[in-house]
Amino acid sequence: MTKALYEIGETPPLGEVPRQMYASVIRQNRFGEPKQAFRTEVVDTPAVGRGQVLVYVMAAGINYNNVWSSLGEPVDVIGMRQRQGQPEDFHIGGSEASGVVWAVGEGVRSVTVGDHVLLTSGQWDEAAADIRMGTDPLVSESIKAWGYETNYGSFAQFCRVDEYQCHPKPAHLSWEESAAFLLTGPTAYRQLFGWQGNTVRPGDPVLIWGGAGGLGSMAIQLVRLAGGIPIAVVSSEDRSEYCRRLGAAGTVNRRDFDHWGRLPDAGDAEASARFLRGARGVGKKVWEILGERKSPRIVLEHSGQDSLPTSMYLCDNAGMVVICGGTSGYNGDVDLRHLWMRSKRLQGSHYADTRQCREVINLVGAGMLDPCLSVCDGFQDIGRMHQMMHDNVHPPGNMAVLVNAPRRGEIALELAAA
Repeated sequence: MTKALYEIGETPPLGEVPRQMYASVIRQNRFGEPKQAFRTEVVDTPAVGRGQVLVYVMAAGINYNNVWSSLGEPVDVIGMRQRQGQPEDFHIGGSEASGVVWAVGEGVRSVTVGDHVLLTSGQWDEAAADIRMGTDPLVSESIKAWGYETNYGSFAQFCRVDEYQCHPKPAHLSWEESAAFLLTGPTAYRQLFGWQGNTVRPGDPVLIWGGAGGLGSMAIQLVRLAGGIPIAVVSSEDRSEYCRRLGAAGTVNRRDFDHWGRLPDAGDAEASARFLRGARGVGKKVWEILGERKSPRIVLEHSGQDSLPTSMYLCDNAGMVVICGGTSGYNGDVDLRHLWMRSKRLQGSHYADTRQCREVINLVGAGMLDPCLSVCDGFQDIGRMHQMMHDNVHPPGNMAVLVNAPRRGEIALELAAA
């Protein structure tokens, strides 16, 4: 007889789906800092429809998506989905995971029950008209971030994904290593190699904001693999040392400068002069690292408001500033003279497509790319770990939590019914 609920870490017989599950849940009446927003609750296990897969979650990655979910800003994701006709009054976040396929819906062919998989976070409607006309799914009207814009993410015993989100798990990786890099790695990969005319080439200097973070730690390694010269922007000496160990040619400590923020009005001569002194100071530091007067061919951005004016100023002629976020704010100012007179490019970039995700997984599987897992804690620590990210006191690299995996470092799952 099927049990209605299993404890976290208690493994049901393979393929047996309990009626309910434990999940780390956000509700609208708890919106606020992550430490207050996340609570462990019992909810119904989601059913799978056509093309969908239910996965028994072994480990889940921590990323900034669900800092935003917990705050209810800039988007109330629960209210947004309810306005679209979805009934749930709660949010189960988590946008990356490793686990075991537990049930499949009609039409699923690429995975079967018992497969060990990694889960990527881009989710779209394969029947959408723009995709059927050949549009890249990442710019489709239907694109959503799984576990942020959609429900039933990886912070639960079971999660629900679309078939194409499942990728084979490299056999030698632990569950938590497998779960840690699936948002940051593919995002950095697309930023660096996904935009024709401005991809990393041997010898190209690349300036990487937040070099010690999850995205930056992946980007440093990817630039080195392509023969480029990664230069990391950091906030402390210990983070600088971390980036150098990963392969950064040098680092710029942003705390040595005070010109950050929105671009001053051209009529404010004093503020404009202060900005130019700061931006040129950063550029001079880049020259010192390179040993020559050379500008970054690519600037990998995600901080946005505070740094974008400097990024556009520093970027080489015909180079690219490529941005995937706005952690310091969403109002990004640009001096258009730098953009048009120097033929520079400001490119938005949002996650990665299926092929790019698989290529990153293959690099990690081949031992060429380190997942950079720095911290792995338990299911009960989900709120605390997001709070660390909210407060910018999280350690370098990527973070993960164990969900059903019994202990850190375990690779295989023993299944009584296998």
